[in-house]
Amino acid sequence: MKKIIMFSAILLGATGSVCAQETEKKPLTISGYAEVYYQQDFNNPKSNTRPGFVYSHNRNNEVSLNLGFIKAAYETENMRANLALGVGSYMNANYAAEEGVLKNIYEANVGVKLSKTKNLWLDAGILPSHIGFESAIGADCFALTRSMMADNSPYFETGAKLSYATDNGKWNMSLLVLNGWQRIQRVEGNSTPGFGHQLTYRPSDKVTLNSSSFIGSDFPDDERKMRYFHNLYGQFQISNQFALIAGFDIGAQQKEKASDDYDTWYTPVLIAKYSPTEKVSIAARGEYYHDKNGVIINSGTENGFQTFGASLNVDYQILPNLVWRTEVKSLNSKDAIFLNRDDNMKKDNVMAVTSLAIRF
Repeated sequence: MKKIIMFSAILLGATGSVCAQETEKKPLTISGYAEVYYQQDFNNPKSNTRPGFVYSHNRNNEVSLNLGFIKAAYETENMRANLALGVGSYMNANYAAEEGVLKNIYEANVGVKLSKTKNLWLDAGILPSHIGFESAIGADCFALTRSMMADNSPYFETGAKLSYATDNGKWNMSLLVLNGWQRIQRVEGNSTPGFGHQLTYRPSDKVTLNSSSFIGSDFPDDERKMRYFHNLYGQFQISNQFALIAGFDIGAQQKEKASDDYDTWYTPVLIAKYSPTEKVSIAARGEYYHDKNGVIINSGTENGFQTFGASLNVDYQILPNLVWRTEVKSLNSKDAIFLNRDDNMKKDNVMAVTSLAIRF
């Protein structure tokens, strides 16, 4: 009887050890993402490229890959590293200023924990942007396409980030030194680093409040114009079925080097999401972008870029890692800035886009 009991104990101990090993988190993980889409611009322009202020889902009247990447992530208690290589129309549009293989680096960074007792980290390299609530990964966003706010502020950044999170997870704080406004390599002739901050407060698991900023110049030193930018948003999970995001960006840039006069731009956005079932969700977005002096979006027209946008999005979660999305989007500008088939300019633009996005 004792032998039976001892054998059972040994067997249970061995099984428990195997289970513990199986559930232990591995430091290295490999993952991927791909999003394929088709878009139809009802102005039917001759060009297959969307207007210049669109940097995500910017191909028209063709089946296209917006973003596909393979990512290796390594994380231990005291260090972490990420490397992701990407392709697609998103990469072509957003990395156009970079050279050679840099055009395909979606993410590449290394981080080290600076404290044994506190969640204090220093990360450096090519990082996801600290600005905004929409990322390049469409499946993480409420709507299929990105807002004008997201498309015209950084998706990525290069530099160093010092971050701290409180033990209760309610506060996250970061200070950043950057190579510029969505840059891997600094602008040629620019010796001025950019700076940024991020402050995030989560009073509960249903509310997120965020403040982010950028200060720097995106010009060579001999024509340096300082840019000051702030992003503010709140995300609210009102119920199991209903969520809301409200955001506001505002920026100012010197008209000339050492000038006391500034050009300003701003953009508010509101997105509501309703999920009647686990597989279906509906999102509506309203937005406005005001850049009269063409700091970020230079329309070359009398009133500059002053554009309203509205969209309606429906998602169907085919599988836990596969989602089918469809969106209808309308833009209406104060000046005629949208081309049609006859190369005439129009004030309004309507398009429809559908996509399949998968994680693996």
